Amino acid sequence: MNCCVTGLQWGDEGKGKVVDILAEQCDVVVRFAGGANAGHTVIVNNQKFALHLMPSGAVREDTACVIGNGVVFDPEIFLKELEGLEQKGFNFASRLFISENAHVVLSYHKLEDSLRESALGRNKIGTTNRGIGPCYADKIGRSFAVRMADFRRPEQLKSKLKKITDYKNKVFEAVYGAEPIDPEEVYQSCQTYSQKLGKYICNTTKYLHEAIDAGKKVLFEGAQGALLDLDHGTFPFVTSSNASALGMSTGSGIPAGKVDRFLGVVKSYTTRVGSGPFPTEQDNQTGQLIRDKGNEYGTTTGRPRRCGWFDGVAARYAAAIGGINELAVMHLDTLAGMDELKICPSYMLEGEKTNFFPVDAGDLERAECVYETLPGWNEDLSEVKEYEKLPENAKKYIEAIERVTGVRVSMIGTGPRRDQIIYKK
Repeated sequence: MNCCVTGLQWGDEGKGKVVDILAEQCDVVVRFAGGANAGHTVIVNNQKFALHLMPSGAVREDTACVIGNGVVFDPEIFLKELEGLEQKGFNFASRLFISENAHVVLSYHKLEDSLRESALGRNKIGTTNRGIGPCYADKIGRSFAVRMADFRRPEQLKSKLKKITDYKNKVFEAVYGAEPIDPEEVYQSCQTYSQKLGKYICNTTKYLHEAIDAGKKVLFEGAQGALLDLDHGTFPFVTSSNASALGMSTGSGIPAGKVDRFLGVVKSYTTRVGSGPFPTEQDNQTGQLIRDKGNEYGTTTGRPRRCGWFDGVAARYAAAIGGINELAVMHLDTLAGMDELKICPSYMLEGEKTNFFPVDAGDLERAECVYETLPGWNEDLSEVKEYEKLPENAKKYIEAIERVTGVRVSMIGTGPRRDQIIYKK
């Protein structure tokens, strides 16, 4: 079966582990959106791999890794990641494919990202300053975009970069008073990237269609989470791509009809990084307890994540727009030891009760949570392997998530290792 895995919250749900587990039964893993602002953590034999652009199937020796056209590709970061994996014994000679249509993040995108955020001051969006937004903006603008295919045409690329940097320098100096970018320096960097990555650049849409037609099993891996989706998330506090399952087709060239299984990943609670409304946030001792027990600090940035109770309104909405038919609930072990747990099945907004998620940031800021309280448990879940052996209150909590979201739970995470997973029928 072909499968698409996406997060249903504001990212950081534990997708990397889920994809790594499912990749064992798949031939190809495809990353279809986002950039190096995403961080997926995979733990194998107590060894931690922090992956940013490389699909989470990279640590499976026989799995092909595809970076789709929907990704904004940072060659500098990717090469460090690739070299680090190769030093640990992984070989990508015949199993890495980078889309020729993927747009390239270059040094001036990162500078632009940083300058914009600094200028916004207290109103900043809270980006990772990795140049993701400016690169997607150039993609939409078309005139100043660089794609991986351009690496094959060095003279044309040199001319294009001169035009781009001339324009960027005028803007950066006039608006921010910034020092100019040297186009030759950018071009030389691109030459280095081309020499090291050229053999991996190809038409990945063609490759994927041929793989599916040949009966290979393909796993599609999202980045960030559905609530950060550019069109369907909590705008403007979102990422710059379609981070929900809706982005799979545009980011890979594969229609949804060719995918059999849409699996959404949630934590047993909710977290958010950066600015933006967060109805169930617990900016108190409860939130700090969850943060410390769940090690809620960013894979990419190390930033502490904002923590709160499970938001059923948000998860139900994200599942609905993504056509999700299964849930993976991660970090259930984190909630052990708490006397009471809360789930939010609905909001009060303008004096009326609503079960549908309001993505408008202003409306969401005013939403008040209507909580359902459930009893907690004290038992350690880290070595529980079967659903039936979970504490009764833990099972009731999982059943409450199923009821509130309207989607059945098929996987439950009880720790960071590959084997700390429970399969629920």
